[in-house]
Amino acid sequence: MTQPRVPNTLIRLARRLFPEQPQQDQFVQSLSTPTGYPVAVVWIRDRPAVPVFDALPRPDWMPDYVDLVPFEQRPGRHELHEQGAYYCVDPSSVFMAIGMSSMNQVDTVFDVCASPGGKAVMAWRAMKPAELWCNEVIGKRIPALISNLKRCQVSPVFVVNADPGTLAETAPRTADVVLVDAPCSGQSLIARGKKSPGCFHPATINMNANRQRRILANSTAVVKPGGYLIYMTCTYSLKENERNVEWLLKKHPEFEARTVAAAADYRSSHTDVPCYRLWPMHGEGAGGFLALLKNNAVPDDERESEGSLRALRIRWAAE
Repeated sequence: MTQPRVPNTLIRLARRLFPEQPQQDQFVQSLSTPTGYPVAVVWIRDRPAVPVFDALPRPDWMPDYVDLVPFEQRPGRHELHEQGAYYCVDPSSVFMAIGMSSMNQVDTVFDVCASPGGKAVMAWRAMKPAELWCNEVIGKRIPALISNLKRCQVSPVFVVNADPGTLAETAPRTADVVLVDAPCSGQSLIARGKKSPGCFHPATINMNANRQRRILANSTAVVKPGGYLIYMTCTYSLKENERNVEWLLKKHPEFEARTVAAAADYRSSHTDVPCYRLWPMHGEGAGGFLALLKNNAVPDDERESEGSLRALRIRWAAE
């Protein structure tokens, strides 16, 4: 059998990410000949008394309301999925969301890049916010977001369609937790056996890194003093991950990177700042990046005023 051709850009990326040849080879192998991963079933409601699926062993970092289900059992086609009992994601998405695990019963959560809704649903499940706000800048992606929020019976939730710059101007200092699951080069799609053309090309990476910086810079404005920003991507590039976090901390020194206890064994070796990586060759998911940032700013009523989320144009809501 002819072996698939490995792009030189992938080989160069492996060399930048891993110091030792065996790690480089494992990384390249996991992307050039993907074997697939189980499905993470995030239970929104209580599990049925009688198990529906054959649950696999969970990694220690995975919350107890998530089951790993063999892909062959197709949990996305089960009637309980249609009834909104759970949401299906790649295990890496759960890893990226574990920064939420230490927070619960917060007032306001704002998901800046929300469609199709996986992180928003997990935020609602993990943090139990009094209000969940979901933004999607691309209009044609909003129906999928609304559909998933409806199916999972998420409430209270508000869906808006605004540029990040508008969020910064209209709703500064309004959210306790801001989620930025940023658009990225999508390199981990390859590990899932999907196509992501040009995802390793420097031009693609640079374009995404610059777009992410704009989103991040505007998103910091939405975080209340004492609140948190959670930055996530599903790509491997340093420019889109660690370098962006370092840039943000330099540009906004009021923010501080915080440790995530559940991810302690996955701390990135590519920066001194607390950041976390899940790698595809470890078999726990296609790969993801996580950073938890706290806004240490002190409110100054004379110079700063809080914006209003209600001033945003609401496209859909469930209260």
